[in-house]
Parts: sequence; structure tokens; C-alpha cells
Amino acid sequence: MKNNELNTIREALKISPDNVPLLKLFAKLCVEQWALGEGKEVFERILTFHPNDLEAQLGVAQVLYQMGKVSEASVRIESILQNHPESAEALLYSAKVKISEGDFKSANDHYHKSIALNNSLKDGAVEKELKEAGLSAIPAETKPDTPVLNTSAGWIAEESNELLTGEKDGSLLEAIDNIERPKINFSDVGGLENIKEEIRLKIIYPLQSPDIYKAYGKKSGGGVLLYGPPGCGKTLVSRATAGEIKASFISIGLHQILDMYVGNSEKNLHEIFELARKNAPSVLFIDEIDALAANRTDLRHSASRTLINQFLAEMDGDIASNEGVLILGATNAPWYIDAAFRRPGRFDRIIFVPTPDEEARLQIIQVLSKGKPVEKLEIRELAKKTKDFSGADLKALFDLATEASLQKAMQENRVIPITTNDLLKQAKRLIPSSKAWFESAKNYALYSNQSGLYDPILSFLGIKK
Repeated sequence: MKNNELNTIREALKISPDNVPLLKLFAKLCVEQWALGEGKEVFERILTFHPNDLEAQLGVAQVLYQMGKVSEASVRIESILQNHPESAEALLYSAKVKISEGDFKSANDHYHKSIALNNSLKDGAVEKELKEAGLSAIPAETKPDTPVLNTSAGWIAEESNELLTGEKDGSLLEAIDNIERPKINFSDVGGLENIKEEIRLKIIYPLQSPDIYKAYGKKSGGGVLLYGPPGCGKTLVSRATAGEIKASFISIGLHQILDMYVGNSEKNLHEIFELARKNAPSVLFIDEIDALAANRTDLRHSASRTLINQFLAEMDGDIASNEGVLILGATNAPWYIDAAFRRPGRFDRIIFVPTPDEEARLQIIQVLSKGKPVEKLEIRELAKKTKDFSGADLKALFDLATEASLQKAMQENRVIPITTNDLLKQAKRLIPSSKAWFESAKNYALYSNQSGLYDPILSFLGIKK
């Protein structure tokens, strides 16, 4: 399948040879196909157009590392970190390179910084290496004493969760301390109505009217795959689902599943599903699911194939019944997921989660402005001028405006209010984080969309096939 995609994109590049997003897509597919030399050439070609393109710089460093050219990769990554010291991806690759060089202390420091910046980059293999070197694991995340303000796209809520406690048996389950009873529900979610209705059909209605569903031979539970740009509410709507039915919410990261030793990853995955079944009705949320459900035709290692087969068996209920268990997967890259996961009974509902519309942005802005010295804030105008902004982008917008006002306040020794003009000024400087995702997704939707799966992306962008 990926060979077909490569050929399709090759043909597209003949028509548009300077299309940088398309070149990036092609380079990534080359690396996945282990055509490292070709991938490196394409990343370097991108750098001839845009010498400071961070993604292409990281791509070259990654290829060099995978080719075993550790010293050259190290030089590249050090150069990247000089210009981008807060790049979580560069810090992660630096940690891997430092491990290869035997510098475990520096590797530990860089890995911790990487995870602090982007928790989704947790790497089980790196953590194993660091632990075996006698270095500390990633510190437990501290939980806030005050309500957390959620500003992901589509909704706002002040969240308060009850943590469940239970027996621990010294296995993987001892490490899973985030079984929650969320107190937020769909009423706290602005927009995303199509997603809510799909989830209602899967688990909420069957639990409310079990006799009716039983008459049609339907059970509660199943799988829903949410995809879209980062920061658009996939995790938070999943948590609200659990709150809607007063169910257990189990959020799992890759680091809690993947293990460097053969057979342990499958065991971890089984224990997680057993935990969800034991606590049914429950919502099992797995983020970055494309890393667990990758296309098997692209995998060279039998261990990865075995894990995917285990995952499929767990979802099918071949090992134990999944009635009352809703499996929600989230990904920014649905095109990497094995088609077998889209079979009926697995992730048979695949839903696009876009950036927030104007009404949702208005709600987010209202909450972000609370507790800040704002003056004459024209919320509607600000919502109109922040098209394509995610919740995280809007939070960054307020942070920038706050810092600018704070700097003036310190100079004049008085509180300087934040105005609409201050925010609009910062909005012109801030590039929506979703733009890069849509540039890449558009190419998949145009050139690797035989089934029409990604038509919602084209519809959202106003593109007709």
C-alpha cells in the first residue's frame, strides 16, 4: 500500500516539484519504507528552499541516526538545539544519541526536558535504557490543587475528577493510577455535536435502553477513532464521555504498553483491557494510537506484528467480553493505521475532529479572559479574527498579551490592562498550529484517499475532488 502511495506522490511531485508539504510527506514515507538514502535527499532538498525548516532538519538527523551515523547525527542535533532549545523532538533524539554514545547523564537530562515539553513523546525503550543505567524514571506528574482550565478546541470546562483506588498486584496495573470518575459531561462541551451523537449510539443509549438494543442484537461498547490536528479536544471529549455515563475513565499512554522485552507489551495491553472490563461501564482512551496500530505491511519486526494481532484480538472480544467498554482512540495520523482496525466491530466509527468554529472560540476566549486584567474586551471580534486557532493557540495568544502587558506594568509600577488591540496584535504574530497539520493532511486526502475516508478534511478545507 505504501509503495502505491510513494508512486502516487512521485507523480504528483512531477507536476508540483517545489511543493514542500508534499516533499515532507514523501520523505517521511521513504523513511518508513526504510529508503533512508532517498528520504535524506528529499529532506535536504527541502532545506535548500527553507534552510531553517525545523521538521526537515530533524528529518535529516533522524535518518542519520537510523543509518548508524551517530556522530554526524549528534552534530546535527546540537546545531538544532542551539537554535531551538525548546524543541521536544530534538531533545528526544538527542537523548537517543547520547545513549548510543554512552553519555547516560546527558541523555537523562534531555529526555526529562523533552517529556516536560511534550508528554506524548514518552519512549519506553529510552526509559528502559536509562533505568538500566541506574538513572531515575520520569517523575510522577503533580496534580493541580485548583481546577484545571481545559482550552482544547470545541469546548471549555473547569474539570474536577475523582481518582479511583483499588487493589494493586505489583504488575503493570500498579503503575496505572489515573482511573477517574470525571465530573464533566457533554454539557461542558461546546460544539462537536456529531462526535457526541456517535458516542451516544455506541455506549450511552445502549446503557439507558438495554432492552431495546438487545431486541436489535446490539450491545454497548465498541470502538471510535478520533482524528484531527493536535489540541482539538480529542482527549477531553473522551473524558466528558465517561462523565456523561458516570463511568470509569482509563487514559493510557504508549509508555504504559510498550516494553523492550518480547511478550511484555502484549501482556501489558491485555492487563489494560482487563482493567477496563473489570470497571465496566468504562471508557478506555488510548492516545497516539497510530503507534500501536501501525500498518502491518510496513513492519519489519515480528514483535510489532504480534502486538497488533493482540490488540485486534482484545478489540474483537475473542479473549473476554468487551460489553460496556467503549474504546476511544486518538491520532493525528490516521493514514498510518492498519486497515484491519477499521473493520466493523473494531474502530468502525472514524470521526474527524476539526479546529473550533467561531462560537467555540468565543467560549474559550470568555474563560481565558477570567481572572486577568482585561479592559473593553470585544470577544466576538476576537473570535472572528482567530480563524483556524485551536484552544492551545488561543491560550498562547493570551499568554503573549499578558507577558507584554506585564512588562509594561513592571516598568510603570501599575497594572496595565489587556485590551482587544493587544490581543489582535499578538494574533497577527501567531501562526495557528493546525496549519502545518492541514498542509500534510490535505496531501493524504488528495492522493491517498481511495476509500474516501479523508473526505471530511477536504470538505472542511472547501476542496472538491
